[in-house]
Amino acid sequence: MMYPLFWDPTFLLLIPALIFALWAQWKVKSTYSKYAQVANRRGLTGAETAQLILRDADVAMAGQRWGRGDGVALEPVGGTLTDHYDPRSRTLRLSQDIYYGRSVAALGIAAHEVGHAIQHANGYAPLLARNFVYPVSRFGSTLAFPIFIVGMFLGPGTGQIVMQIAIMMFAAAVGFTVITLPVEFNASRRAMKALANGGYLTQDELRGARKVLRAAAMTYVAAAGMAALQLVRMILLSNRR
Repeated sequence: MMYPLFWDPTFLLLIPALIFALWAQWKVKSTYSKYAQVANRRGLTGAETAQLILRDADVAMAGQRWGRGDGVALEPVGGTLTDHYDPRSRTLRLSQDIYYGRSVAALGIAAHEVGHAIQHANGYAPLLARNFVYPVSRFGSTLAFPIFIVGMFLGPGTGQIVMQIAIMMFAAAVGFTVITLPVEFNASRRAMKALANGGYLTQDELRGARKVLRAAAMTYVAAAGMAALQLVRMILLSNRR
């Protein structure tokens, strides 16, 4: 018997992942809020710290002649926790609270994003693989479910083929979330090492920054788990045809 996609009993598979995802979101917000109130003793902003870590790693910034690479641009961006590194334009974008902020959380997050820029400059294989998979995964995550639903209402032969195509498309999206894990964990390790070696945070402050980055990492684990279970669910539903 076929059930509508969103009311099928296989939805129960997603409940543990949903609970974990909600916990991860709460954890990162509460941990960030706590350490966003703790000023670093050196009085550095996130932007200043990002520039210093890039200098320490001998990675060039845009408009500068020293260092490796084509030059990393650094700019503020709107929103909260919208920080990211764009490998296509080699731009490090930090949210206002991180770019101008002088908190332990600001320095930890800024250093993490710089970690991605350093990965790019060093040719870190998992990051390059993620960049390669991203266009396909974005296409798959957007269209896989609509195509799968169409396949459910087609005849057994054609419908099965359409659903298998949707599964393969979504599998690319799952692969992206899995590849993301080592990329994010490595960026956090680079961040903590850079903050410690450069003396940008004290030992107490480093512990706070580590807690912020660990909480953020759990959101990526939750996303990977949810995507994997969604893929399993699609396979189970397709096998009922």
